[in-house]
Amino acid sequence: MTLSVERAKDNVTMEFMASFADAWNRHDADAVVAHMTEDCIYEASSGPEPWGARCIGREATRAAVAATFAAVPDMAFSEVRTYLYGERGFAEWRVTGTRADGRRLDAYGCDAFEFRDGLIAAKRSYIKNRTA
Repeated sequence: MTLSVERAKDNVTMEFMASFADAWNRHDADAVVAHMTEDCIYEASSGPEPWGARCIGREATRAAVAATFAAVPDMAFSEVRTYLYGERGFAEWRVTGTRADGRRLDAYGCDAFEFRDGLIAAKRSYIKNRTA
């Protein structure tokens, strides 16, 4: 069984997804949301609700992503593995960095994606809850 394809049903390619990951590593919130639909849903891996913090729309998502970059100024994603399935996708990754309060961040996580019109319509992020 093949787990990944080169192109999702909605013409989202592995190159597009690599560009999205690169925007995160460059800390470019504008480039991050340029990969997303105007009415996108972004669910961060942390927040007060069971789903974390949810943003709807590019402006709210941009603000949340920028706040994440400010909270972890040296945040970097590595070991990214992306899988595309029709109108959905999945990415596994490792994130490292130093939080603004000095605590180290080093954890594995994943994103579940929904695509529409060649863009990311939803990004739901999950991260390992480490006690160390």
